Amino acid sequence: MATRRGFIGSASGISTAALLGYSASPSAADSPLTDTAGTTAASVTQQQAKDSIFAVNAGMRSNYATLKAELVKHLSPVIVVQNDAKGGRFTLVTANGQESVNPVAETFELAKSIAHVPLGCFSVIASYLADKIPNLPNADRIDPHDLVLVAFNDDKSTAWIEPLQAYAATLATARKNLPAAGLPAALTTSCGHILDAALKFINASVQAQVFDMKSFEDFSGSVYPDIRVNMEHAAQAQIKGVQETMKAWRAKVGEVAWADLYCVVLSQWTTSVLNQNTIIIKDCMNAAKVATHLIDLPGLETPKDPIFTALDNLARIVQDNIAAEMVFPKDTKVADALKGKEDLLSDEILIQLGGSGAVTTQSSPTYNTLSEGMCPVRK
Repeated sequence: MATRRGFIGSASGISTAALLGYSASPSAADSPLTDTAGTTAASVTQQQAKDSIFAVNAGMRSNYATLKAELVKHLSPVIVVQNDAKGGRFTLVTANGQESVNPVAETFELAKSIAHVPLGCFSVIASYLADKIPNLPNADRIDPHDLVLVAFNDDKSTAWIEPLQAYAATLATARKNLPAAGLPAALTTSCGHILDAALKFINASVQAQVFDMKSFEDFSGSVYPDIRVNMEHAAQAQIKGVQETMKAWRAKVGEVAWADLYCVVLSQWTTSVLNQNTIIIKDCMNAAKVATHLIDLPGLETPKDPIFTALDNLARIVQDNIAAEMVFPKDTKVADALKGKEDLLSDEILIQLGGSGAVTTQSSPTYNTLSEGMCPVRK
């Protein structure tokens, strides 16, 4: 559903008629307008009248896009975060240019790589699961319809054996080389346990030429304590890397500019709530502006140009912040909706559908700056 945040990316060189996908040329079937006295306004058809009204909104969109495109050039300072397998790629945007780093140590990716082993096994066998929920401790948490959708292959088939054996070969190589990776002792031990248990599950399943949800959950449940160890090491690496980068960039841009810093985190929808980088960054920003200046942009796929996507969306948000107060000076609730994630029609639709229309919109925080020299980064 299109909202103000889903407006056209650019209207440059596009006529208002083409922009909205209609032709302004009247057709022979157009009904002529009549005035209150019954006189025909032969020079203006009904479609022409509609087109002239459509053009008003098209003109607004064109003007809006022009303002946004120019505003992008003035956004500074901004940090754009692209979540990835390495813990995130961070880009600092200032009036002097851009610089990008991957601040998180390799321990993050190595620990998560082995922690993902149960999910890797599941991804091979899932479509061959029986579509009936067995007697499991968490059986009531499994949606029967979702299980049918995932288990779309014949559960009597053995077509899963070859890809599972191929994955086992990858796991066996990692297990053999694990001692040479130079990981902390506790992490080496947990990774070894996960790999050993996975290979045991795979070998037993291949030999029997059968598996079920119970046998898989026995395996995945047995390695959960080791997965927690891996998560601990990954989190430590990410926190350290991100905080050090934020401290360095704060010193570079200066206290005054840092107080107004915007951070835009690009993430997938599945990780957009309590996103790991968002949690860390929050404590490195001006606390008074976190609610409005730390922005999560969830998406389905990584955009082709992540930096432009982040800045383009940020420009929309910044200009909406100002437009909200000037376009709706007599209704702060509607102004807050324009500044936030609500559609402006949401309240009215709720009312007409029989709801209260009381969508809660929190007022924007007071934009106070931090005291000079105060570091928001927790030590």
